[in-house]
Amino acid sequence: MSCPVGNFNGDSQNGEHLGSEAGMLYAEYLMLDKVLSAQRMLSSESKRPVHDEHLFIITHQAYELWFKQIIYELDSIRNLFLTENIEESRTLEILKRLNRIVLILKLLVDQVPILETMTPLDFMDFRNFLSPASGFQSLQFRLMENKLGVKTEHRVKYNQKYTHVFGTDSNAVDLIVQSETEPSLCDLIQKWLERTPGLELDGFNFWGKFRECVEKLLQEQEDSANKEVYESVKNYRLMDIEKRREVYNSIFDPTAHEALVSRGERRFTYKALQGAIMITFYRDEPRFNQPHQLLVLLMDIDSLITKWRYNHVIMVQRMIGSQQFGTGGSSGYQYLRSTLSDRYKVFLDLFNLSTFLIPRDIIPPLTSEMQKSLNMGWGLSKTTQEN
Repeated sequence: MSCPVGNFNGDSQNGEHLGSEAGMLYAEYLMLDKVLSAQRMLSSESKRPVHDEHLFIITHQAYELWFKQIIYELDSIRNLFLTENIEESRTLEILKRLNRIVLILKLLVDQVPILETMTPLDFMDFRNFLSPASGFQSLQFRLMENKLGVKTEHRVKYNQKYTHVFGTDSNAVDLIVQSETEPSLCDLIQKWLERTPGLELDGFNFWGKFRECVEKLLQEQEDSANKEVYESVKNYRLMDIEKRREVYNSIFDPTAHEALVSRGERRFTYKALQGAIMITFYRDEPRFNQPHQLLVLLMDIDSLITKWRYNHVIMVQRMIGSQQFGTGGSSGYQYLRSTLSDRYKVFLDLFNLSTFLIPRDIIPPLTSEMQKSLNMGWGLSKTTQEN
């Protein structure tokens, strides 16, 4: 069996030992002497070593290694977005790396049941050795959230006080502050969506056409409802249409949109939301297919992190119950449960796009000029295209 870093058995094809002149060995390349000796069981220093402490340490070290890889991918994706003209080859690379993050998160979700092979009594045998250590002190998870775009104001109150946890580690605090001030993936995605071709008022003007289609649709439904014979049915249908009109007005009225953003019910800028809706409508068009895949992967990331949080919450409740405090001073299960709300969804607006869909047959058809412009790079101005 061959390996990019050398033969697994340390032997050459003719059975002779590979000397140092043949290149670095597998264990040397992976620095396994450090990795495999990094499991320090505190219970082993007592009179009663606890077998399951080893599983607890291995599992959480594996989490941290995968967090490191996710951060590595996130940083590279953010760098790829730091340009106004994103070519197709660059989009493909972004999709590949986002998909890699999705697969890693799926692995992390599936890793929780391994910890659940440990019983609450098994955990209690070594839990006191952990105090005051806590998963809340995972610097990498905090950085990952910040780099994705979780804002401090959207966090639950306890989760905002990172200085209480990392206060003695100036390097950790500096990294957190940096991750909060630099553009997050969500920030960059919004800038990218704002450049969606077809939003230009002097061009295809998708938003204007979309609004006209919605008004026509609602008017036709209202006319149909007014012909209803039964008054109770008529009133019900008219009330339903009015509610839908209010929902659509929340995206057509910039002031209403900003009010929802200020309440934390929306995240995207007004124009970024327009871009996301346009991509969703025209996802079958070749030029919008990759952008739509990108939006789906972003929702997958949000969904999987939520699933991981949920699995973690259930496991914690099973291990320590609902009333006990966490090892790091939080309220344990109660605190973790509060992180399952929409406030921690970075791409919340993408989940709500279905609210604003209209039937396929009334989606404004793309003009020939718009079809032509879609062959250009994403974000290029009309003047640049013409030159």
